[in-house]
Amino acid sequence: MTILVVGASGATGRLLVEQLLNRGQSVRIVVRPGSHVPDSIMSHENMSLIRASILDLSDSELAGHVRGCHAVVSCLGHNLSFRGIFGRPRRLVTDATRRLCRAIRANKPKIPVRFVLMNTAGNRNLDLDEPVSFGQKCVIWLLRMLVPPHADNEDAANFLRTEIGQHDESIEWVAVRPDTLIDECEVTAYETHTSPARSAIFDAGTTSRINVGHFIADLITDRDTWRKWKGQMPVIYNINSSASVAER
Repeated sequence: MTILVVGASGATGRLLVEQLLNRGQSVRIVVRPGSHVPDSIMSHENMSLIRASILDLSDSELAGHVRGCHAVVSCLGHNLSFRGIFGRPRRLVTDATRRLCRAIRANKPKIPVRFVLMNTAGNRNLDLDEPVSFGQKCVIWLLRMLVPPHADNEDAANFLRTEIGQHDESIEWVAVRPDTLIDECEVTAYETHTSPARSAIFDAGTTSRINVGHFIADLITDRDTWRKWKGQMPVIYNINSSASVAER
């Protein structure tokens, strides 16, 4: 299986790439010029590197990079700096999602390509009646108005929900919603839910980046996991346990 990962040099993306390579998958990664890629990834025989800003690639170039891939994963996000939050491109995640899906469709794959979007627990799945308190609605509204990355994450997921939908001939999708991201050295026990089990604003949980990578790798490589979650926006939380076996 060949997987294209964009945002592969990020804190979560590189962990996902390592897990895919450890599972014997062939991985193409797109990273910005000058971005650091760990030696363990660079030297792997099943990895190919594309150095480019994803939005600077032409439609034909992007279609070429996607061609032959069984899955595409976006781990793109905005840097947590003033420039990263308020600078351009403000619609990085949405525009990349839209263009990657367009590239997949241009290739007319015989079997639908799996598209996984890394998103956030602060984003509601509007296909479901997810309960949200009045206070959280107010805070989310402020974030949407004042913090461009939040609106970008919402728009990217909504593009998959409304424009790709549940019956696209070329694309099947999952938007993974972790809560507050933390760093851990190894995969630990985690749980996945159809909707948030707690308030992302007033009672946030934690999700280790390596667990997010593990879950996405399962989505891509395990048929039953994909069938369970395709067309949905699962929320992932760490379980407060020292166990090293992940629970799905």
